[in-house]
Amino acid sequence: MKYGVCHLGVIPLRKENDHKSELTSQLLYGDSFKIIDQRKDWYKIRLDWDKYEGWITQNQAIIIEEKEHKLLQEQPFSASKHLIDFVHLANEQIFPIPLGSDLRALSLLGHSIEYTPTILSSKKEAIVQTAYQFLHAPYLWGGKTPMGIDCSGLTQMVYKIHGVPLKRDAYQQAQQGTSLSFIEESQPGDLAFFDNKEGDITHVGILLQNHFILHAHGKVRIDRIDQTGIFNAELQTHSHKLRLIKSIL
Repeated sequence: MKYGVCHLGVIPLRKENDHKSELTSQLLYGDSFKIIDQRKDWYKIRLDWDKYEGWITQNQAIIIEEKEHKLLQEQPFSASKHLIDFVHLANEQIFPIPLGSDLRALSLLGHSIEYTPTILSSKKEAIVQTAYQFLHAPYLWGGKTPMGIDCSGLTQMVYKIHGVPLKRDAYQQAQQGTSLSFIEESQPGDLAFFDNKEGDITHVGILLQNHFILHAHGKVRIDRIDQTGIFNAELQTHSHKLRLIKSIL
């Protein structure tokens, strides 16, 4: 088994081994993975954080030894905490990494950052404060950064920054946590899930105080939520139909 780590700010994870293939997700700096297949200039990988699979190009990965991979997983998790941070290389050059990058690989890669990485609180109020940092980020299918993000990428990244693993897609996240019967039972930081006409869960957002929700729809925005779903005040209609509410913590 081969292992690797993302040594760049952000790289695409694709459905197939082709640059024209669908962007299904992204790797951020420090994300580690197992290589499960190889074709020409491509690796098929399985991410350690959420077990999500896809294809990346070989020139965007650093191969590491199994013992190095194991040591990474054993380290206490810490993530970058600003919209953009800068990693310093040994040759005094720098490059940017986005909010939520995994900082456990810094020493392994011979890099440094301007502050001491810390483990953030996993309390719901802290998670809500982090969620606001993504406000107004444009929607991007497969995106996971403030420069472009999708609905489940948003919820996954907000929780990841606080060391709480969520799966990648909305329907997968809906299988985690504890179900709540009513919005009145929920707390800020809980997740609300929404389905389409076929009954498939296709959308997720983070509940806020006073029956508001932060979610990625066109951009990361804040809307009203009730027992029917998300109410878009601009359109004067419900944009998403509520399916269930989950408490992750």
